[in-house]
Amino acid sequence: MNGQAAQRDGRSPAEESAPVVSVRTAGEADVDTAAVLFRGYLDFYEVDIEDPDAPRAFLAERIAKDESLVLLADVQDVGTVGFAQVYRGFSSLSLKTAWVLNDLYVAPAGRRTGVGRALLREVLRRAREAGVSGVQLETAYDNTVAQGLYETEGFVREEFHVYFHDLG
Repeated sequence: MNGQAAQRDGRSPAEESAPVVSVRTAGEADVDTAAVLFRGYLDFYEVDIEDPDAPRAFLAERIAKDESLVLLADVQDVGTVGFAQVYRGFSSLSLKTAWVLNDLYVAPAGRRTGVGRALLREVLRRAREAGVSGVQLETAYDNTVAQGLYETEGFVREEFHVYFHDLG
């Protein structure tokens, strides 16, 4: 085979040994599953939630009103272990639609399986398909694992400073 590893279905040998990850759009029937992952995301960022039902209600409303795109990632023989939420917005500078990848979370059972990359690539695929100008995201300064993923997938750290004024 002239010194090259065989590929099956376009996948490299390393990818063939990786778990099979499938990404799907969450619907109203998926709210409970998505809410568990969303809560994991909020816990990861140490968000204090007074009402334990609030994350589920928030997510259910976004899905019911089609106010966000919620994706779920399933790993064969493990279950649903990944979650992404995208908000559609606009870019005044490009005069086009832009997306904000607001939430991306992989449960501990799904880490190092390619779930985060699969979710990110699916967001980018759908964004290209929709003709948006780009996808923006933010992550914690100390979340170097996520930063490395984003940068290897083509995200570039911008020179802008992000400001936020809490009105709560």
